[in-house]
Amino acid sequence: MNATPRVDPGLEAGNRRTMAGHRATHFRFEVDGKVARVTLARPERKNPLTFESYAELRDLFGALRYATDVHAVVVSGEGGNFCSGGDVHEIIGPLLRLKAPELLMFTRMTGDLVKAMRACPQPVLAAVDGVCAGAGAIITMASDLRVGTARSKTAFLFNRVGLAGCDMGACAMLPRIVGQGRAAEWLYTGRALPGDEAHSWGFYNRLVEPDALLPETLAWAAELAAGPTFANGITKTMLHQEWAMTIEQAIEAEAQAQALCMLTEDFRRAHDAFVAKQKPVFEGN
Repeated sequence: MNATPRVDPGLEAGNRRTMAGHRATHFRFEVDGKVARVTLARPERKNPLTFESYAELRDLFGALRYATDVHAVVVSGEGGNFCSGGDVHEIIGPLLRLKAPELLMFTRMTGDLVKAMRACPQPVLAAVDGVCAGAGAIITMASDLRVGTARSKTAFLFNRVGLAGCDMGACAMLPRIVGQGRAAEWLYTGRALPGDEAHSWGFYNRLVEPDALLPETLAWAAELAAGPTFANGITKTMLHQEWAMTIEQAIEAEAQAQALCMLTEDFRRAHDAFVAKQKPVFEGN
């Protein structure tokens, strides 16, 4: 199994400082201003993932950790759907022929995608329309903010193919988003939640009309990208790390993190703008 395709050396951690001009192979990637767009683009199959696209997404989000020109990321799908999960022909079938060590290599690689999404400092926004299943639901879950439509159908359908719901961190992350009972129902049944129900559960932050999905998500991303991005990155880090902390540990960690943010020029800019009765213009440093 070729789960790790050749990757542009410029994507190696620390070597590449900007992402503008980067060309993806297994999906579309573009940078507009300070916002990067990742578009899953296999609409004829509802944008499923392959071994190669999993690995390239993992490497891309790993590189974004060191990018200086990207301050927010929007992930979406093409053709009225988000992502139908792992490609039945290119992933599911081949997995049946693998032994345990190779299967573990694969499941660790897919988990590394979620780790990379959580480790990059940029807020990641998922714009979800239509089918959002399996790995697609996981990518949506791993995003920081989620915008859906009424016609979106989100399913953690692993048990429907004879697998456990504990995939790529779902049993850790999903209960923190929708609550333990709702997460258990979703993972045990594998049913597809329509957008309004997923929104009422707290999975989607916002629900919009299909035609407004990308414009509103991109506008939200641009708003975040114009904010104090260093401080936002610290917020994302602490939201993730404090899951494993006691309250006392979290308070001390936040004290240290906030003191660091107080050293930034953005903090000074906010003060000066307030004194001058102006809106601050943040630069991310």
